[in-house]
This record gives sequence, structure tokens and C-alpha cells, in this order.
Amino acid sequence: MTPAEQASAADEFWRAAERFNEKAERLGYRDIRNYYWYHTVELPDGLITPGQYDFRETIAAFPFPRDMRGMRVLDVGSATGFFAFEFARRGAHVISVELPSLYALDRFPGQDIEQILESIRRMMGPRASDLAGAGPRYSADEMYFYLLEGPFEFCRKQLGFPIERCYSTVYELNEAKIGGAVDLAFMGDILLHTLNPLQALAAVAPLARTLVLSQMVPEGIEEPPAIAYVGGDSLDSDDVSWWLPNEACLMALLKKLGFPKVTHAGDHIGTMRPSGYEYRRRPILLAQK
Repeated sequence: MTPAEQASAADEFWRAAERFNEKAERLGYRDIRNYYWYHTVELPDGLITPGQYDFRETIAAFPFPRDMRGMRVLDVGSATGFFAFEFARRGAHVISVELPSLYALDRFPGQDIEQILESIRRMMGPRASDLAGAGPRYSADEMYFYLLEGPFEFCRKQLGFPIERCYSTVYELNEAKIGGAVDLAFMGDILLHTLNPLQALAAVAPLARTLVLSQMVPEGIEEPPAIAYVGGDSLDSDDVSWWLPNEACLMALLKKLGFPKVTHAGDHIGTMRPSGYEYRRRPILLAQK
């Protein structure tokens, strides 16, 4: 995408966001202009959230059963909730996992919560003005609401899905916390935001018969199994991201954690909004016991 095309796409994104806000307000919904929509989600009354990621056209790249009736499914790190709602639409009983607060985010040794909040503000981009520094300096609790709890609950209320909510770090997940084992667990871009990716995988692996993992991997590194460090060289230089395992590393770890059959099930290619950045989430791994 050329710079001109990126600028045009960004303008269209912000026009769509404004149309969404205006329509939601006409329908009686208030106080949502500061919400950060990680996912694009189709809601009743023609509402479509202005998400940074739009998976609607590429959901077929993920190896999820079309009919999930009777399945228990764990969505780890739901954010705005696109995947949790998609699983529920397909008939699954969904347990949606989200952090209990922003204080529970992993932090590099020496980082404090204010540095983490600044990293999040940068990721959200300059047009999210109230959260990017031009407006009120929200507390960690307020930002948690605008980033995670508010958008998810808004969508869940509109869609009416009976999704179970579990507040936990990935490291603390266990059968007691989620009410027993699940048929399928989904982890989308979770490991990137963990300081201890093996510990995160090891917590989820015993909970599910099948694990679908969508993960960005470092370009150009195929073998040997390796993990690239992407956290920068100062405490203010990372975007709450540290490690990128390559595909060989992920497949080896999943096999060692009890999934004898691990396959590269697909890739997800898309465009982040509003920046117009074209990304490739390679691979989507399907791990089965």
C-alpha cells in the first residue's frame, strides 16, 4: 500500500469510526467515544465497531469447526471479543479470559506501570486523542475500562451471548479457575506480550484437547528453533512486547507440552487500521492431542 493509499484508508477508517459513534448515540448508547476497538465486530442495528483488526473476511484461515455446538472453548486474551463472539455464534460454550487489571500486564524488570501506560498510549495512535496524551491522563483502572472491559461488555450486551468471563493472567489459568478442561483453546498474539512464553504455553496446554495458536514470528528465521528478542534496549522502547519464537520453536514446544500432532494450518494476512500497515500472522498452528 502506497503512502497515499494509507492516508486514504486512515481517513476512511476515522470517518467510519465517527459514523459508528453517531449511530450508537442516536440509538441511545453513551460514553463510548473513548473506547478502543481492537476488533471489528458486527452488532445488531447495523452497528459495526471500528476495530484495529478486522477478521471477518479471513476467519476461514483459522482451523475452527463450523459447528461448535457442545464444545467448551477457551479464548485467551479476548480484547474486544471477536473470536469469543464467533465461537458463541457457532454454538460453543465460551470462556473468555482477560486480565483482571492493567497492573497484571507483564513488565520488564525495572519498568513501572506508568511506562506501560505510555507504551499502550503509543500503540493506540495519535487520533485516540484522549488516551494518547492530548486529553485527560486516565488512571490504569480507567484505561483498563476503555481498552478491555467496556468494549467487550458493550458488544456482549448487544449480541446477547451467554459468554462466561474469567479474569486471570495466562500463567494462573487452571482447570479449577475455568471449571474443567476444554475442547479447544485459542491463543492469538498472546505470547508476544509475555515475558515467559514457555510458562504461558505450559499453563494452557493441559487445559485443552486442541490448541489453535495464531502468532507473529520473526521474518527470515526458520531453523534452528529460536526465539528473537524484540523489546528494545531501554525501558521506554518496547510496546509491551519482548519475544518472537520462530515456527520451529513453537512446534517443538507444543509437541513437548503434550500435543503430538502440530500442523501449520494457515496464515492470516490483513491490514491494521488506521495505519494501513499490512501484516502477516504466520503461522496459524493447530496442535492436537
